[in-house]
Amino acid sequence: MTDNPPLEPSSATLEDQLQAVQESLKECQDKYLRSLADSENTRKRMQKERQELMKLSAESILVEFLHPLDSFEKALKFAQNMSDEVKHWAIGFEMILNQFKHILSNHGIEAYRSEGEPFNPHLHEAIELVETSEHEPGIVIEECIRGYKIEERPIRVARVKVSKQPNKEGM
Repeated sequence: MTDNPPLEPSSATLEDQLQAVQESLKECQDKYLRSLADSENTRKRMQKERQELMKLSAESILVEFLHPLDSFEKALKFAQNMSDEVKHWAIGFEMILNQFKHILSNHGIEAYRSEGEPFNPHLHEAIELVETSEHEPGIVIEECIRGYKIEERPIRVARVKVSKQPNKEGM
């Protein structure tokens, strides 16, 4: 029997193995970094969605106050024709109304005027068409319910009466 010396791996094989281990390590590091970036992106997206949801819920609550505020304004207009005592009360209520409007303004909610403007279906809801020769067709001639918007986005469109060309048959 001959004694065979133990087989030593060749240096080429060790270098190949080292290269494979380094590539595997680099691949694992890349996967880890991608996973970490995905996790961070998900966290940021969820935080943004949560902020938008909170903003929309606050906005919807504020929008619900618009109808009572409209009624409040209309009631104060009628107070102009009442007794002095009622007028004095109306001054106090008008101050309260202005406080409510200030709160809306602080949240970016602003009323917009429509009378005299061209009808815009994004800002107006036509509740009546009025035949008239005093105005161009398609002009808002009366605002029945005021519209409100945040920045340029309407949150409640104005309900309006719009002019239309008179019917020539009726003349």
